[in-house]
Amino acid sequence: MRVLVVEDEIKVAALLKGGLMEHGFAVETCHDGNSAIERAMNESFDAIILDIMLPGRDGLSVLRKLREARQTVPILLLTARGDVNERVEGLNLGADDYLAKPFAMLELVARLGAVLRRRNGNGLVVQSYADLTLNAASREVKRGAMRIELTHREFAVLECLLRSPGKVVTRTELSQAVWGYQFDPGTNFVDVAIQRLRRKLDDPFPRKLLQTTRGVGYSLQSDDV
Repeated sequence: MRVLVVEDEIKVAALLKGGLMEHGFAVETCHDGNSAIERAMNESFDAIILDIMLPGRDGLSVLRKLREARQTVPILLLTARGDVNERVEGLNLGADDYLAKPFAMLELVARLGAVLRRRNGNGLVVQSYADLTLNAASREVKRGAMRIELTHREFAVLECLLRSPGKVVTRTELSQAVWGYQFDPGTNFVDVAIQRLRRKLDDPFPRKLLQTTRGVGYSLQSDDV
């Protein structure tokens, strides 16, 4: 999931970026309202975390502008604790949720995940394919009854593949979705992540699910499904 963090305090923005990346999100940052509007209008994000207190154009103005332009990207507001009117105005303008500062990173991750699940349809938390299940809320992965321990990056790669089982996801798509990078064909970090995921997901089991389409990308496929 690709997230834009709009926060004018550079250190806070860096902390948010680092914390979200540890939980498998691909994160971009900007530090003022006008830049936020420009990026949201011209780039594709799965969600925006928007601080209300921004220099120049504030967060509520950014929210209003995006909704007037029919931008439906989920937006989670960061607000000052105790400012009820501000939060109410934000929700009325079309914010999907809010979080009052200061907050715990785990709560931000949980609220962001809930917003994304609501927007992506049916509030789907558990995804499955063959004997594989992934629980987005508990971040638990199993094959049959066996639990599989994954890193945040491995979990994010698997979640991306599980969105379209049977469909080949290109290395470029995985790179942008999981790492937030424009793909460089000279790098192999996607392939390395897939190799590590395959060792955990497939090697201990007779039925193989993670398939490679040479020169294109990867997919979850099984002849038995």
